[in-house]
Amino acid sequence: MCNLYSMSKGQAAIREMVGLWKDETGNLPSLPGIFPDMQAPVVSEGEGGRVLSIRRWGLPTPAYYLKDRNYDKGITNVRNTKLPHWLQWLGVENRCVVPFTSFSEPGPDKKPVWFALDETRPLAFFAGVTVPQWTSVRKVKDGETTDDLFAFLTTDANAEVGAIHPKAMPVILTSPQEIETWLSADTPTALTLQRPLPDGSLSIVARGERQDPPKESVSKVAQTDLF
Repeated sequence: MCNLYSMSKGQAAIREMVGLWKDETGNLPSLPGIFPDMQAPVVSEGEGGRVLSIRRWGLPTPAYYLKDRNYDKGITNVRNTKLPHWLQWLGVENRCVVPFTSFSEPGPDKKPVWFALDETRPLAFFAGVTVPQWTSVRKVKDGETTDDLFAFLTTDANAEVGAIHPKAMPVILTSPQEIETWLSADTPTALTLQRPLPDGSLSIVARGERQDPPKESVSKVAQTDLF
């Protein structure tokens, strides 16, 4: 499952594809390596329209998995959308889209393999879920905090991802129409988007890096045949 991704496009690209009403992120930096529990941009519906905001990666864990733990690290990926724990947050008011330019899955040697729509790493979006103002203990040393949380859906792997990591891949939205459906349609219609991208839709753009390197670095890595 995807626990590492990159977002290297600015607000203008997001605005063009999604149609923002409000941007709460300030000067959004390039994020070459986004890991679980980090803060990252998401787009959700606000009172006046779509809002770009920063949220913490990891939804609340089902209580029966926490047992005697006194902290909750959060769940980064949502697969079984029939579980009541997830169903409570699959309505329009809790859906979001998560902008990204590449994502990583672990290869057989556990080293990251980076995927994007093509070598230029164009903007795309994960189909996401957000839970605002959730109070929990994420880290014992920090104590109780209240956070706006997010995660994204996964599904079966397509051919490119499956060759590296057959278990799953993120649910990816590549068009304004798919984004519109995910953010505004009724839940059964929105969940028809929980499917892999068609085979041939993704390219491997880097291997073995904990962050998505610049394009020039990818070519250099490929030439040195390090991985």
